[in-house]
Amino acid sequence: MDMIHPTIAALAAALRPKERLMGFDVGSKTIGLAISDGGLRVATSIDTIRRAKFTKDAESLAAMIAERGVGGLVIGLPVSMDGTEGPACQSVRQFGSNLDARLAIGIAYWDERLSTSAVQRFLTDEIDMSRKRRVEVVDKMAAAYILQGALDSLAARA
Repeated sequence: MDMIHPTIAALAAALRPKERLMGFDVGSKTIGLAISDGGLRVATSIDTIRRAKFTKDAESLAAMIAERGVGGLVIGLPVSMDGTEGPACQSVRQFGSNLDARLAIGIAYWDERLSTSAVQRFLTDEIDMSRKRRVEVVDKMAAAYILQGALDSLAARA
């Protein structure tokens, strides 16, 4: 379908009024999910899904997208610290491309450098969360961190 937009601004421009964005932190075992408000100001973590076969993952995501009024997807791209894209980026881009072929929804990628480590540091240092609990929430909080970065960039442009 090729609804992959080159920037977050282009994705946001394609949204209808009050449509929300959903943020993804795509890992090899899980996908962390977050959602914006209708005004595209605030990201909230919502869920972590354990990855299965792509078809099953896409069906789960399609159901969530439909029930939450989502008009676009922001997928975190794990760019290396030096700005290069390695195998992890290729895997995430393939995931996005596969979603694009299956779902009629706009997609944009967002550089997620340090998102997971920033969230883990916050959960450890700021709120002293146990390791077991951190494992349960880190992916969805990383998705919120990724989506909030994209939303903040939109707000700065406005």
